[in-house]
Amino acid sequence: MLIAILTGFAFAVLLLFGGKLVKGKLSILSTLIPLGLFIYFARFIGDVSSHNFIQENFSWIPSLGVNLSFKLDGLSLLFCLMITGIGTLVFAYTSAYLKGHKYLDRFYGYLSVFMGAMLGLVLSENIISLFVFWELTSISSFFLIGFNNDNPASRKSALTALGITGIGGLLLLAGGIVLGNISGTYNISEMLANRDLILGHEYYILAACLIFGAAFTKSAQFPFHFWLPGAMKAPTPVSTYLHSATMVKAGVYLLFRLSPVMGGTDFWNTTLTIVGLVTMVYSAFHALFRTDMKGILAYSTISALGILVFLIGLGTHESFLAAAVFIIVHALYKATLFLITGAVDHQAKSRDVTQLSGLRKVMPIVAIAALLAAISNAGIPPSVGFVGKDLIYEGTLHMENSVVLLTALAIITNVLISYAGYVAGIKPFVGKLPKRYENVKKPPFWLWFPPLLLGTLGFVFGIFPVLIQNTLIKPILWSIGLEASEVHLKLWHGFTPVLGLSALTIGSGILLYFLLKPSHKLISFIAKFDKVSPKYIMEKMTWAFARFSAFWTNVFQNGYLRNYVSTITLFLIILMAFTLLQETTYRVDYSSFAKLTVYEIVILSILILAIGLIVFAKSRLAAVVATGIMGYCICLLFVFYSAPDLAMTQFAIDTLTVILFVLVLYRLPKYLKLSDYKMRIRDGILSLAFGGLITILALEVLAQPVNSEVSDFYAKNAYLLAHGKNVVNVILVDFRGADTMVEISVLAISAIGVFGLLKLRLKSVERYQK
Repeated sequence: MLIAILTGFAFAVLLLFGGKLVKGKLSILSTLIPLGLFIYFARFIGDVSSHNFIQENFSWIPSLGVNLSFKLDGLSLLFCLMITGIGTLVFAYTSAYLKGHKYLDRFYGYLSVFMGAMLGLVLSENIISLFVFWELTSISSFFLIGFNNDNPASRKSALTALGITGIGGLLLLAGGIVLGNISGTYNISEMLANRDLILGHEYYILAACLIFGAAFTKSAQFPFHFWLPGAMKAPTPVSTYLHSATMVKAGVYLLFRLSPVMGGTDFWNTTLTIVGLVTMVYSAFHALFRTDMKGILAYSTISALGILVFLIGLGTHESFLAAAVFIIVHALYKATLFLITGAVDHQAKSRDVTQLSGLRKVMPIVAIAALLAAISNAGIPPSVGFVGKDLIYEGTLHMENSVVLLTALAIITNVLISYAGYVAGIKPFVGKLPKRYENVKKPPFWLWFPPLLLGTLGFVFGIFPVLIQNTLIKPILWSIGLEASEVHLKLWHGFTPVLGLSALTIGSGILLYFLLKPSHKLISFIAKFDKVSPKYIMEKMTWAFARFSAFWTNVFQNGYLRNYVSTITLFLIILMAFTLLQETTYRVDYSSFAKLTVYEIVILSILILAIGLIVFAKSRLAAVVATGIMGYCICLLFVFYSAPDLAMTQFAIDTLTVILFVLVLYRLPKYLKLSDYKMRIRDGILSLAFGGLITILALEVLAQPVNSEVSDFYAKNAYLLAHGKNVVNVILVDFRGADTMVEISVLAISAIGVFGLLKLRLKSVERYQK
């Protein structure tokens, strides 16, 4: 499985060197990567459906309990098949949708990285490695959303999505660490064995809130939902792949996966139920006021994600079964609708449903695929959407409390989603064809075949639900510890209350479609409430934070180095003074100190005179020379105390420093312009206080009993373990290794930035713009 995950990353790396090969007619060959992975994972359907889960473990950071542990069970298998299966169609679709694009290879690279990251996310058994892949999906989606980087709206949408999902990633890391500290392990399966310990722990609420934050931001739950409609600025293949079938369901996957570990409590179930309800009703209602096909689909997607969170929150066998089926249902019809939207936009150059009509005459096959998707979206038999909506009502009707309220809200949501599906999937293709669309050409094969295939599968699985019952649905329930032997998916269950609710939903959706026509007046109406929307509020909070940051920066980062040093010194003085004041006793045995020698007295006298010269010198050159004298005095002290290597280092540094200062000061005015006496008094007080506290601290350290355990360890093992004869060098390598790695990373990032500036080619007009 590790090789399968790394395949996407490897293909992206190969595109750096052979990207030109996928820019022409050979672009369709990139489809072989996700297709091969789909075939690979499909091989495990038989094993997983026989209750045989596959596991792989690779050592990564065993000292911290972090390993690359992968598990292929029913839940992860479903997501792997969606990621690779829909990914195959998206890769093929892209070859036609972005045909001839100068950055097509770059786009495929981003898609490949995202695919690998999603596979790693859903297969990870270790919650820390899951977090790593979680963040990789956020980063790769940032590049995909902002692919049209010459568009300011695309850049803003990409940053918004990265900001929201990035915060969720940090919350996931924090939640994983809390769970790991409670259970003593980061492996999710092992956490399940400590379920009672986790549920009864005082930090359970904290861990649950952190996990909720991660899931809600990733799966666009209210009030974090607004990044998803903005992400529709991305090319349609991105909207299809990320924002309907895969990435936005990562939060749902996380809740599904951790429900056996953390679910079953009132806090868990109530929170998910409320958030899911608010999200699904709010977003479905907002879909009524959109006229852009992608905007309509974006809000209906958020509503569908709310339904999934709501069903997980109900926490019953029926609700989990409904959620499992609805994941498949939604992926099929929503991916189809997005692909159709892209085909219409590609050929007709418009996504405005108030302008589009009659396109069935020029796009007959696309119209058929759209009709299939709209029927499945509305839950009309014999589509699999009918099975999915029946199960949703089964889930609400089996609740002990608030049955009427929950069922009514589910009906309202499904009616509104049905309406959105009709508007996006049927309205552009019915009616009279406007003259401006009469010359629209039929889309190429790869623009109509993928949506037609997905739309057809929605009916195949509806007529023969047994195809997914035993291979996908039952293993999903097993993976979260539920019994699945009594699960029987059927298109017809007889005349039942659920059938009546489904008929009510279908009829109401059709009626609403004929009564409510999309118009820009509706957009203007809903725009009046923007100032109370979560997006507006968070943007204002961001603006306020930016203003505060600017104020804070202007106060403490005002460009004067002396102020920076004074601030740091003052903070250290307060910190050390507070620490020393906590000491109840302070005793220093002065008799244990060695007596001062004449050499030390002479050197200290020279040091004091040099300091006085620096403080009162009126010449810059004299101050620099006095600084060099101080450095050489310290060199002599190192020599007296048998540290010639430090003395040579200090000597070289001071010599070079003095030379550099002289070269810099050569062209400056000869005499110093001394600051006012108040500032000098302030600096003098700070210096004396800091020096005095350092002296007290040093004396107290000398008074402590000597513990040679660490030095003895290094002396004994420096050569045996580190193969170094110089103990000091071994210590530097051991303690400075991580620090040096960070420094190298900073330098590498800086070098990349400098390289980018050197390679920047501005137009002649841009060079002189201010």
